[in-house]
Amino acid sequence: MPYLFCLILLLISPSVSAQMSERFGPYELHYSFVNTTFLTPEVAAQYQITRGKRHGILMLSLRYYPDESPVTEPRAMRVQGTTSDLIRSDTLEFKEIKEGDAVYYIAPFKFINEEYRHFYLDFRAENSSTTYSHHLQHQMYIHE
Repeated sequence: MPYLFCLILLLISPSVSAQMSERFGPYELHYSFVNTTFLTPEVAAQYQITRGKRHGILMLSLRYYPDESPVTEPRAMRVQGTTSDLIRSDTLEFKEIKEGDAVYYIAPFKFINEEYRHFYLDFRAENSSTTYSHHLQHQMYIHE
């Protein structure tokens, strides 16, 4: 089932999943946040994702722009990070998902309704010596 995970996330409405991106030199980091209640039980089981109203996933992918070309290439990366709110901080455990040429990284996290989650990421593209750091902030909501 190539690209199944990405397809499922793309079919989720924009109010449920927020897809954004940032440029870092020749790379573009794409990221989205999804409440796991919007995943089907089959997709959640296939990717070992815990579904629940207070469970979310952060999904990352990295694209490479060779010589500022409009044609991009997916890139594997090493990524680590933490997530926090006003009270606690947790280490993010990323899982790599390869589907065809696409490479995704997902990390589960728990949240409280209407809270702002902060995500602190360090990532380095495969075959690169440069590590980039990025801070993300996203407000999460419980969907019944």
